Amino acid sequence: MAFRLFNKTTFSSIYQKDMIPASKEIVELILSYLKKKTDGQPLEMALDVGCGAGRYTIPLAPHFKKVLGTDISESIINVAKQYNSADNVSYMVAPAEKMPLKDASVDLVTAGLAAHWFNLEKFASEAIRVLKTKGCLAMHGIYPATDFVYTDMSHDLNLVMSEVWDVLHQHDDKKVTRYLFNQYQEIFEALPLKDKEWITNVPETTQMSILDIMGFIRSSYMYQTFLEEDAIKAETFFTRTEQKFLKVLGEEADSAVLNVHMKYFCVLACKS
Repeated sequence: MAFRLFNKTTFSSIYQKDMIPASKEIVELILSYLKKKTDGQPLEMALDVGCGAGRYTIPLAPHFKKVLGTDISESIINVAKQYNSADNVSYMVAPAEKMPLKDASVDLVTAGLAAHWFNLEKFASEAIRVLKTKGCLAMHGIYPATDFVYTDMSHDLNLVMSEVWDVLHQHDDKKVTRYLFNQYQEIFEALPLKDKEWITNVPETTQMSILDIMGFIRSSYMYQTFLEEDAIKAETFFTRTEQKFLKVLGEEADSAVLNVHMKYFCVLACKS
């Protein structure tokens, strides 16, 4: 399955280097929800499940005494330790379905860009077990589409990226993609907590160069799956895509910084 890619050292390094930064909007949304539910009480412990390279683990550090990031991939945990460390942050190899913490010991359980890979029933059960009363669970992801804005070239740039998405989706995990396209609606509906919220279409704008965009494509599990299935075709697709972007931008290719509009979504819940 595609999630095995995250066990590869090469992919872990690419993911750390090229994946887009953590969404400030989503981090603020989660922390605001948690503080509202906990009445502003001091926060002891956060658990970031499926933490990957720690991109969403580190933003939690200023708000908790301790933060633990867990992931099933040893290679990506090693990358997290190397690039996203803090005095109160630790990392551990552990599956999402078996959290290495005591009952009622955690204020916040998060899963950023990861819950769609889990056994959701077991993950939810474990999250509820480790959460304190009034503790919160937050799961979020990115809608698999982009909108580029750059002078009068936006339309042509978006046509190129539309072709990219068409190719990448030929190499996706259909179950994962379904969760992303419905913005975790199924996950929200199945979550066995009464106090919960489902927030969709959270806008975020990231500034990216063509180099950044090509890195984002390279860091997607869909492209990496394509690469495993047929390296020559995947590399040819990658090179031609870059050439198409450069052709659209012409002389501005080296200096162009595009506004890339994305949509995030989030499921929030509180343990009564």
